[in-house]
Amino acid sequence: MRGPDMQNTGKLDGKTALVTGAARRIGATVARRLHAEGMNLVLHYRSSEREAQALCHSLNALRRDSAVLAQADLAEVGEFDSLLKASRQWGSLDLLVNNASSFYATPFGKVSESDWDNLIISNLKAPFFLSQAAAPHLRKSRGVIVNMLDIHARRPLRDYSVYSIAKAGLAALTLSLARELGPEVRVNGVAPGPILWPERGLDEQAKQAILEHTALKRAGSPEDIAGAIVYLVRDAGYMTGQILAVDGGRSIGW
Repeated sequence: MRGPDMQNTGKLDGKTALVTGAARRIGATVARRLHAEGMNLVLHYRSSEREAQALCHSLNALRRDSAVLAQADLAEVGEFDSLLKASRQWGSLDLLVNNASSFYATPFGKVSESDWDNLIISNLKAPFFLSQAAAPHLRKSRGVIVNMLDIHARRPLRDYSVYSIAKAGLAALTLSLARELGPEVRVNGVAPGPILWPERGLDEQAKQAILEHTALKRAGSPEDIAGAIVYLVRDAGYMTGQILAVDGGRSIGW
């Protein structure tokens, strides 16, 4: 017999989500989509204050008192309580989206310890400890965790070994948390393919070469990722411990 988790209602109205790295790029699109579904938002950011403020203002203009900002360095586990406190004004925490991530090349043979620490902390350590801190709240609400992975968790990207290792660890974490937190909390992941290009480092020829390896021969959009997250949270009530590849067939066309 199923408990009163949010997917049983078919609606997200009035539920509360914490999205890390919500100020820009995919995180901002996910936040907008969850807000459009009726959710209240805790918008985490680290240094993108201007973008975070603009997003928060735009969401509150659409629905008053429906979004708040929460600044934190996710490398500092001691700051996680302040992130979770921000959701208390709405009475519960129903969804955690571990979206924040660092991504940059680390050619093997030139990897520094600081590179290792930065990529492992943002992509693996922070999601683990934030999920651990959020778990008591999510158990009470029969909530959901969604982790943002990458198709390179399964097929490592050359010159990005540390990033690929960190995302592979996040994939294992997704499965482990599903086991640890069930039956009250469902935990799933989304693994994007070519959705948004890195802000530097890829020329048009390199981008086209990547797209040629997809079955659909085109890039996706942040809205594709946001839609997958909504599906996992709202509609997939009997799914946990799963990772959806939203990659245009990139993972089957290597």
